Amino acid sequence: MTLIAERTVLFADLRGSTSLYEQLGNAEATSVVTHTIGVLANVVPECSGQVIKTLGDGLMAVFETPGAGVEAAARMHDALARLVSRGQERGASPGLRSLRLQVALARGEVVEMARDCYGDAVNVAARLIDHASDNETLVTGEVVEGLPAAVRTRYRSLDRLHLRGRVEPVQVFLLDDRHGSGDSATTLFGEVDHPGAEPEAIRLWWMDSQRVFDNSTVPVVLGRSTQATYCIDDSRVSRSHARIDWNGGTFQLVDLSYNGTFVRFAGAPEVFTLRRGSCTLHGHGVIGLGTPPSDPTAPVVRFEVLHFTDTLPHPAGQ
Repeated sequence: MTLIAERTVLFADLRGSTSLYEQLGNAEATSVVTHTIGVLANVVPECSGQVIKTLGDGLMAVFETPGAGVEAAARMHDALARLVSRGQERGASPGLRSLRLQVALARGEVVEMARDCYGDAVNVAARLIDHASDNETLVTGEVVEGLPAAVRTRYRSLDRLHLRGRVEPVQVFLLDDRHGSGDSATTLFGEVDHPGAEPEAIRLWWMDSQRVFDNSTVPVVLGRSTQATYCIDDSRVSRSHARIDWNGGTFQLVDLSYNGTFVRFAGAPEVFTLRRGSCTLHGHGVIGLGTPPSDPTAPVVRFEVLHFTDTLPHPAGQ
């Protein structure tokens, strides 16, 4: 039987599961991942949803309402947090400690057929999860529109993102500050050129390409994909490698990659490593994608945070 209906589609993906097979061996890693996915899947019927399929280290589910979908996402994050906490206990598998969760939701007309679902909302949710960092929930504008007004205030707009395989950009929102992994706290490094002053824009350089983005044109996705906002054509760069957001009056860099993102601020000797974490960008410096900027062959994006009251902007230094 084929059914066409409006549905909220949820994709959930475990991060850190791939490395478990190397760390723990196939048997224990499989047990940890299977158990964790089972715990997440149990949340779905509790929120009146239906698990469509499990995907190795992830799952796909559908819900009749946006509210049910976002409630399931929140409960999944809570369930994983409890599992990670149990990983600190004696006798628990150490693999639990490294697990993180990404969730993405989209809403629209779907075709339900042969116990599977098809349609644009399915494709959007599946692609949107590539842009989520650890323990983040990303949702489309259609999902937010279907939520009560009091709940909508918990979501921060990331503006429009270009998703792989889709021509039109998608309005995306981030569930703000629900759960953060231990290494994802936003941190300010180095000296601030304009203490207390809100920046107006950020300038990025990659090879001969130079572009300026203000707070109305972020987020900026840096990645190898031709549909990334700022395309970095290098095999060490992930398709969606990092994201620059505007939050709390600052530009924030969020790592989305497997290989990490590296930041060196001008005048600072240290290179700061972001592995699924974030930091506040200020002044000027360099961003290494997948490789530290100390490597002369590294794909490096130079940045300068701009205050238009400056008469002589700083050159973006190495």
